Amino acid sequence: MAKVDVVFRQVDERTREVSLELAKRHIRPDAIHVMDDVRPFTECVNQMLRIRHDCDYVVYLDADCLILEDMRDFIDQCDAAYVDAYVTDRFRGRIHCGVHITRTDLVRKMAVIEPPKDDLKYVLRPESRLRNLAMKPLRMSKQFRNFDILHDYFQYYRHVFIKYALRELRSRTRFQLRRLSSMMNRWPDPAGAVDDYAIAQHAIDYARVHVPKDATAEAVHAFIADLPAHAERELARLGVREKDAFTMDDLEAWLERNDHRQQYGANADGKPKVFGLGLSRTGTRSLTGGLQVLGFDTSHYPIDEDTYTELANGQYDLTLLKYYDGLTDITTVPYYQQLDRAYPGSKFVLTVRDKDSWLRSCRNHWFNRPAFKEAEDPDEETHLLMRQLLRAAVYGCYNFVPERFSWVYDRHVREVMDYFRDRPDDLLIIDICSGEGFEKLAPFLDRPIPAEPFPHKGAQLSQRVAEAEAATAAAE
Repeated sequence: MAKVDVVFRQVDERTREVSLELAKRHIRPDAIHVMDDVRPFTECVNQMLRIRHDCDYVVYLDADCLILEDMRDFIDQCDAAYVDAYVTDRFRGRIHCGVHITRTDLVRKMAVIEPPKDDLKYVLRPESRLRNLAMKPLRMSKQFRNFDILHDYFQYYRHVFIKYALRELRSRTRFQLRRLSSMMNRWPDPAGAVDDYAIAQHAIDYARVHVPKDATAEAVHAFIADLPAHAERELARLGVREKDAFTMDDLEAWLERNDHRQQYGANADGKPKVFGLGLSRTGTRSLTGGLQVLGFDTSHYPIDEDTYTELANGQYDLTLLKYYDGLTDITTVPYYQQLDRAYPGSKFVLTVRDKDSWLRSCRNHWFNRPAFKEAEDPDEETHLLMRQLLRAAVYGCYNFVPERFSWVYDRHVREVMDYFRDRPDDLLIIDICSGEGFEKLAPFLDRPIPAEPFPHKGAQLSQRVAEAEAATAAAE
C-alpha cells in the first residue's frame, strides 16, 4: 500500500472546507500539507517544492476541486511518474486540472530545477513548466485518468474573476484562443443577470484591455500578482454582492437535484470498452485524447511487460484492461477480433487518412526508430520487444517499406469493414487528420459533444509537415 501525502492549496476558495473534507474521505492521505493563501502561484510552487515528503506519491489538490469518488485504490496500484486527473469544469467541460498525482522522485527532481528567468511559460504555469523540465531528460511521460471531480463549481465571484482574467492570459496562442472561444460559445446568455458566466466574461474583457499582447513576462507577472486587488475593485464598481459560504449540505442538495448528470470515473455505469483500430499515424494519439475528454481512459500503444507477455502468448484478457477503458494504436490491430470476443459490447473506432499523406508520415515516424538495437535498461528492452512483435504482426516487416505499407493499409481497412459489415453500430470510421472529431465520436459513444475543440495536434503537425514538403518541392 502506497504512502500518500496531500498538498492542499487554498486561497480562500468558497469550497475549501468541503474540498478538504472530501479529500480526506476519498484519498485517505497519510499526511496533509496546507498551502494557505500563498500568492502569486510562482511563490506557492516554490514553497510546496520545499516540503520534505516521506511518501510514495504526492497529490497536489486545489481547493476548487470537489472529489466525489474514491481515488486511493487507484493511487495504491499506480506506478506512473505523473497522472493528471480529468475533472468536470463548470466553464470548460472535461479538462485535466486541479488534481495532480505525482511520484515523489519526480517532485524531488522538480525541486532542484532553477526557475527559468524571463520565461512566460513559467510565469503563467509555474508548476507545469518545472514538471515538464524535470520529466524531459528522464524520458518520463504523463498519464491521464478520469475521475468524478467537480471543478470551479460554487466559487466566489472574486475567484471567478481572477481565474478568467488569468485564463485569457493563458489563451494567447492560436490553439488556446480557439479553445477559449469554443467554450465561451457554449456559455448560457446571462441576459444582463449577474452569474458566474457574466463575471468570467467581464474578467476576460478586462484582461484584454489591461494587458497588451506584447506585454513582457515581468509586466504579466505584476498583473497576476495584483489580480485580487483588480477583482475587488471591479466587483465593487459593478455593485456585485458576493455569495454566502458553501457547506457540505449545499453540495449534497445540488447532487440530489442533479442526479441525472453525466458521471465519469471508475464508478460510471454502462461504459463499454473502446478499441482504436487505426494504424499508427492515422490520428491515434488525437483519438486517445478525444476519448479521454469523453471520459474513456484509454492506453495508447502500451509497452509494459505484462501487456507484451500476454499478447506474445496469445492471452487477450489483458491485465491492463482491468484499469483502462480501452486501447488505441496498432496494439489492437492484430487482435481486434479476439478482443471483440473477450470484451462483448465493446465499441471500435477505425481511424483512416489520405494514404499518400499517411505514407509520408510513416516514413518520417519510422526514421531512426530501429526494431533492433542494444537496450540500455529492462524497460527499453520490453519496448523493443513490443515494437518487434507488432511490426511483424501488423506490417510483416521491421522497416518502412512503402509498397508493403500501402498494401497493409488497404487490406486492414477492407478487413475491418468486412468484419463489422453486419454490426454498423459497433464500428465508427473517422478521418481525424482531415478535421473530423467530436461531432462523430461523441454520438457514437453516447456522450454529449464537449465544448472544447477536438485535440487535432497530430493533424496540425502533419499539415505543417506537408506544407514544408510542398514548399521544398516548389523551390526545387
